[in-house]
Order: sequence, then C-alpha cells, then structure tokens
Amino acid sequence: MTDGSSTWTKHLREGCLLGNPNSPHEKNAETPEVVVLRFIVYLCSTAENTMSRLDEEELVDYDEAAEILPSAPATATNGDKADGDKKGSYVGIHSTGFRDFLLKPELLRAISDLGFEHPSEVQQECIPQAILGTDVLCQAKSGMGKTAVFVLACLQQIEPVDGEVSIVILCHTRELAYQIKNEFTRFSKFMTNVRTGVFYGGTPISADQETLASKEKCPHIVVGTPGRTMALVRDKKLNASKVKHFVLDECDKMLEQLDMRRDVQEIFRATPHHKQVMMFSATLSKDIRATCKKFMQSPLEIYVDDETKLTLHGLQQFYLKLEEREKNRKLNDLLDQLEFNQVCIFVKSVQRATQLDALLQESNFPSICIHSGLPQTERISRFQQFKAFEKRILVATDIFARGIDVERVNVVINYDAPADADSYLHRVGRAGRFGTKGLAISFVSSDADQEVLQKIQERFTVAIPTLPETVDPATYMTS
Repeated sequence: MTDGSSTWTKHLREGCLLGNPNSPHEKNAETPEVVVLRFIVYLCSTAENTMSRLDEEELVDYDEAAEILPSAPATATNGDKADGDKKGSYVGIHSTGFRDFLLKPELLRAISDLGFEHPSEVQQECIPQAILGTDVLCQAKSGMGKTAVFVLACLQQIEPVDGEVSIVILCHTRELAYQIKNEFTRFSKFMTNVRTGVFYGGTPISADQETLASKEKCPHIVVGTPGRTMALVRDKKLNASKVKHFVLDECDKMLEQLDMRRDVQEIFRATPHHKQVMMFSATLSKDIRATCKKFMQSPLEIYVDDETKLTLHGLQQFYLKLEEREKNRKLNDLLDQLEFNQVCIFVKSVQRATQLDALLQESNFPSICIHSGLPQTERISRFQQFKAFEKRILVATDIFARGIDVERVNVVINYDAPADADSYLHRVGRAGRFGTKGLAISFVSSDADQEVLQKIQERFTVAIPTLPETVDPATYMTS
C-alpha cells in the first residue's frame, strides 16, 4: 500500500471514530456524510498532485531523450548541421516547433540531432496533413525544405515488414535519387528497423535484383529513377503490391517528358489503388498540375500562385553583357575577386563543361565537373567530393540544376544562359538556400540570351541590373 493510501486510511478511521457517539472524541464528532465528502475532496487533491508529478517526470524524460536542441535555431532542409547553424535567424511564420507535429520520438530525436528546430512555411502547411495520409501536391521555391515534408511524412507512417517495399520515391536524376536516399538515412538514424535502398541506371541491375530478392536486405523504402525502377517492376523483381506511399520529386520534369511519364504510369499501376500520393516541384504549370491530380484523390494543394514569390529572398541577381570570347577571362576575374564558400558554374553542354573544367584546373582553380556523359559511379563520387567541400568550384550542365542541395554554395554563375525562366529558377536556386544570402550572375552574349533574360524579368517581375564593378560581400555572404 502506498503512503498516500495509508494516510487516507488513518484519516478515515479517525473520521469514523469522530462520528461514533461512543468515541472518546465525541465532542468533535462529524456525521458520516461529512466524512464521505472529506474523502472525495482528499481523493481529488491526491489525484491532481499525482498527475502533476507524472507530467513533470514525462517532460523530463522527453526533454532528455528527444529534445536536445542547439542554441541557435535552424530549419529542416537538406544538409549538414554545421551549415544549418548558419541559418539560425530563420524561423517559421508562427515559430512552430517540430514537436507540435506529434512525430515519433525517434524522428524528433533525429531532427534535434541534426540541429533543426523550426519548420519552414511549406513544412508547416504540408506536414500536419501529410502525416495523416492525405495526398499532397506542392509547389514551393527551391531550398524551402520540400524534401523533408515527404521524408518525415513517410517515416512517421511507415510500419516496416521484412521483404516488403512500402514506399516508392521517384526522381529524374541519379544524383537526386542518391541525395534523397541519404536524407531518409539521416532522419531514420534512430529507426534501426527501417531500410532504404536506391536504384538507378548505369549500375548492374543484377545487384538491385539480388537486394530485392533477399528478405533480410530488401529495402522498405525504394528511391529510384523511373527507368530502372520500372524495369525492376516489369521483371517482377520489385513487388509493388504492398506500397502505401508513392512520391514524385521534381514531378514536372518526369511528367513533361513522355518516356519518363510512361515509366511513372507503369510503376503507379503496379501499386495498390489505395495509397498516399505526394508530388513536389519548384515549378508547376497549370497543365502539369492537372496531370498530377490525375494520380491523386482530393489532394492538399499548396501553390505559390504569385510567381514573383518564386524568386529567392536574399539572392542578389545580376547580368553581364559580353562577347563569347570574353567569357573565360571574365570568369577568371570573378573567381579571383568574389568571396565565396562554393560556386556552381552552369554551361549548356557536356563538351563545354569538360573544356571549361580543364581550363579552370590549368589556371589552378579547385574545380570539378558533373555531366551526363560520366559513368554513374564517377558522377556520384564527384558529387560527394563537392558536397564534402573537397572542391569549391563545380562546372555542371542542367543535370545539377534541379533539387540538388549543397548548402555551402552561395554563388551561381550562368556561363551559358539557361533555356528558359524555369531553368533559370532551378539554377540560381542552388544558391540562397532556405533564406540564406547568395549571388547569381548571368553572362549575356547574344540576342537569344538577351531574350531569355527579358522573359525571366517579366515572369518573376524582377529587374535584374548590370553587374557593378564591385559587389559588397555582406550582401551575398551569410555571416
């Protein structure tokens, strides 16, 4: 018997004696009704104190296990904790914490470990519904943590069964697939029973088939490109009949291209009718929105309807008019003059990427290039080198422009003009991630380049000025 119950027993006995005419305390006797009333009051008081102590104990356990927060708040997007600390001044519109989403303790612990505290606006809008299984169609500007929405939503709902794939995420490039797989690994670090696999072309399909055939190795979460994933589904190596969550990242890119759309549709048809579908991109035309919704049932739709909002806050944008033959010298001058953590230089072809990278290395610049002509293992290796800060300058084709997140990049140079306004948005979105500062410089060397620049300014209602002689580093370097 507890101390509390012993105390009450003593009071009850005394009360009964006081109500007894034969008691030695007869002069202070109380009626039985009064004794019962006092008993009820005592029980209520004891219960309240007990619940208070329990709440305090639970809060202490919760704080110690899952809420070891950094001193500077950061926001959940892809990248390392060290870099997340730089963005400490950015918080969500209502300063909501991830605790408010009632996520699994393992997820909250991982979020805290990674240094994230406040969700972004798009995360606040999407996560509460996404974790309940609602279909989601979301358009939000680059670097605002869209990946974390579907990663957290999937991990919150997953009930892993060995030998069964329950989540499929499709994206259009191998690098993006690799990056998303790593995000699942980071956020599921305390969910030790969850396995994630990544499948893409350019590697032996036999290795993928072997992984899927093993009950002990088969991933619960599959991240892949449409072509390789479709081949595995078609050959019945990937059993999609147990899939509960189907995600497309950079969905417009996959659904605009007919060959990719066919692959996506074939994979989709192999999954159960009843499942959650989520699609994300920075750019969604009205036609593509309609196509996306054909895959969904009453989705939550989050759009940036005012396209002027798609341009990145904190990103300084300039253009420089020059002759084609002047580009190399000007690029060298900029790399010497500008202060940067890392820089991305975009070109229009594989050949130009290779040649420019060689030229920069001859000039002793620490550059590396990524393009579609490289073997897959080499592409991933170079991406890892750049992300690990082993190289500070990256020369790339548009394959690197969508979805790839390297948080140290704060300068983007369009050596060759982008094809259109959408491509421009995705390119410059590599800098100024998640509200941090950045600098974008576009070379304009032809009438066609000038026309693209004009369309960019019209679409986003922004005036892009000529590059001045000097640019204050404080305007594009995050302190």
